[in-house]
Amino acid sequence: MEGLRVLVLAFSPLAGDARVLKQVRHLVAAGAEVVTCGYGPAPDGVRAHVEVPPGTTNELDGRLITAHAYRAAYWAQAATRWVRRRIEPGSADVVVANDTDTLPLAHALRPRLGVHADLHEFWPLWREEYPGWKARIGPYQEWICRTQLPRARSVTTVSDRIAQEYTRRFGVPVEVVTNATPYAVLAPGPVGAPLRLVHTGAGLRSRAIHVMVEGVRVAARAGADVTLDLYLTLNDPPYLAELRRSAEESGGVVRVHDPVPYADLMPTLNGYDVGIFVLPPVNFNYANALPNKVFDFVQARLGVIVGPTPDMAELVREHRLGVVAEGFDTAAVRAAVLAAVGSDVAAWKQASHAAAAELSDARQSRRWVDAVGRWAVDGG
Repeated sequence: MEGLRVLVLAFSPLAGDARVLKQVRHLVAAGAEVVTCGYGPAPDGVRAHVEVPPGTTNELDGRLITAHAYRAAYWAQAATRWVRRRIEPGSADVVVANDTDTLPLAHALRPRLGVHADLHEFWPLWREEYPGWKARIGPYQEWICRTQLPRARSVTTVSDRIAQEYTRRFGVPVEVVTNATPYAVLAPGPVGAPLRLVHTGAGLRSRAIHVMVEGVRVAARAGADVTLDLYLTLNDPPYLAELRRSAEESGGVVRVHDPVPYADLMPTLNGYDVGIFVLPPVNFNYANALPNKVFDFVQARLGVIVGPTPDMAELVREHRLGVVAEGFDTAAVRAAVLAAVGSDVAAWKQASHAAAAELSDARQSRRWVDAVGRWAVDGG
């Protein structure tokens, strides 16, 4: 792979896109000459960076979508047009195309060896809970997948069930690269009294964080010696305000914090006992999620509480990391919290410690390097 010219393309702020940063880090470490294209400054280690201007964004033309003029709608988007004008076709050996919004562009850039598609969601059902999105944008996403995925030389996604659905719907083989977290050199801390639960991530109403909050509050009222700390990003200010009010009414059981920088996340989490994420299955992606925060909890050497989301539940059970709630409502969260309070949480933390190397991104993310490296060996 030494000297292979790889363009990593993503219409996201790269500094905050953990999955893209892992691609960059592993490809650079393998000797590739990596050029990135996306929003914000260049990631560390890249040979060059094409920064998309912050005011240049992709927005679909509703009239073209209504007319099912999907190709025209795609190429009418401002950021797509901007990148196409600034990157010379054929200038890369490989394009790593992150998500469907980069796929037609990646193929148009004509990389010498081909396109690798990395899909962070199952895009045709991304917002299926919204009827307008499902009726109008879902078919557009289907069109991209149907026309572009068979042209990709290899495809990866984030979980087994999402991979299976891409294969079933579009007939392409898909490998899994989980959203694993880099290995953290940490040790399990002693179990606290009260038992310290923690949740981190986006402050989105669709994630039903209020259900976790209420489940912990009800468990505390039932006698559980437990606290819950939330580190949430400001995605939905009114919702975050609701959560803060609930925390204030909890008598100190629940606390809401600003998010910490990623560099400080593992040491911060390591000071807790159990990470909790009970994600309601409001759409296909939520129902089949295997999110990075579960891997964060493992690297922080915590026990884990999750809902019965299949891939999350399987991971927790296989490695004996904690407890799987029986459902997604307040009663199920309450029962899981009470079970945690009465369990050997120290053993859960030791189980995370034992699994940390296996579940780190060092093994998972090599699959991007291996896929692209095979092309270089084959010479195209």
